[in-house]
Amino acid sequence: MAKQVIFLMLACLVLISPTEADYNVVRYGAKPDGATDATEAFLRAWKAACGSAQAATIYVPKGWYVLKAVEFRGPCKSRMTVKIDGTLVAPTDYWALGNSGYWILFRQVNKLTVVGGKLDAKGAGYWACKNSGRSCPPGARSITFNWANDIVLSGLTSINSQETHIVINSCNNAVVRNVKVIAPDQSPNTDGIHVQSSTGVTITGSTLQTGDDCISIGPGTTNLYMSHIKCGPGHGISIGSLARDATEDGVQNVTLTNAVFTGSDNGVRIKSWARPSTSFVRNVLFQNIVMTNVKNPIIIDQNYCPNNQGCPLQSSGAKISQVTYRNIRGTSATQNAVTFDCSGSTPCREIRLQDIHLTYMNRAATSSCKNIGGTSSGLLVPQSCL
Repeated sequence: MAKQVIFLMLACLVLISPTEADYNVVRYGAKPDGATDATEAFLRAWKAACGSAQAATIYVPKGWYVLKAVEFRGPCKSRMTVKIDGTLVAPTDYWALGNSGYWILFRQVNKLTVVGGKLDAKGAGYWACKNSGRSCPPGARSITFNWANDIVLSGLTSINSQETHIVINSCNNAVVRNVKVIAPDQSPNTDGIHVQSSTGVTITGSTLQTGDDCISIGPGTTNLYMSHIKCGPGHGISIGSLARDATEDGVQNVTLTNAVFTGSDNGVRIKSWARPSTSFVRNVLFQNIVMTNVKNPIIIDQNYCPNNQGCPLQSSGAKISQVTYRNIRGTSATQNAVTFDCSGSTPCREIRLQDIHLTYMNRAATSSCKNIGGTSSGLLVPQSCL
């Protein structure tokens, strides 16, 4: 009996002995009342955790915490985890987030994991300002990771961002999984996830309902893997816009597999400005995708030029090649389900269509091709124009 008691005591000691330092934001002064500004309390907790010699966890208990624009800066001494059981709320006054373009920013933080929680950016007032034509601040992205390596964002829900919900910028080895993004379909520029200038990004198991692109892929993105994505409403999953600048990095090694698009303006899209540029897109695979009532299920648009301004030659220099569309099925909301509108000066090359079945109003849809070369195989509805 004595041995059993000793064993149980030792087991309890093991269970309660922390392997990580725990930093609860409430202990640093944060109030979960949805009214008191908790920004400085969160920063105090971050400073203490970031300086810890052992792996550290910042914990946000249940409740509502008001945060103004805040930057969590690294590098930190050890691995960091931010575990959120509560809701982070932006101030109702959209001017309170300032002109930085960020709401919550993680900068130069390596080996970071952000788990759970909800972000409510209360973007409706800001959208109304933009739609009214009044003078407005630049708008804030809800959560941004800049110059961060080995990061994980898991189980987060983000609603009503002023602009883009989640940004991965200049990062290496980032995982975004099981996130949910929600904004009205008419909310301007509320992209779900934006990736740019980053290598080795994985996005899985996520539901994205936005007023802009579900996922937008910017210049300098390499080795991006996306799977089990639900998109719609929104503008689809877009590579681009590219070729905004004359000297610009390209996009390569991108895979989207096992995705469902519902009622979105586009499905899989590649878009570039009609301008000279060093940009490019190559080695892209879109496969195992279901489209339901999508306006442009498959589209390449190299003649993007809003208001026909800033495109002196009306021709894109971005080189698009080695793009494969495989096993894409479902319904188009428009008669033309496949649109390849490529550049006259830099035609698309090595475009491959394999096993496509897209219908419009219970009959075969149509396709259109311009300045493109490639191959087709398998079942093809609509009939290939390659």
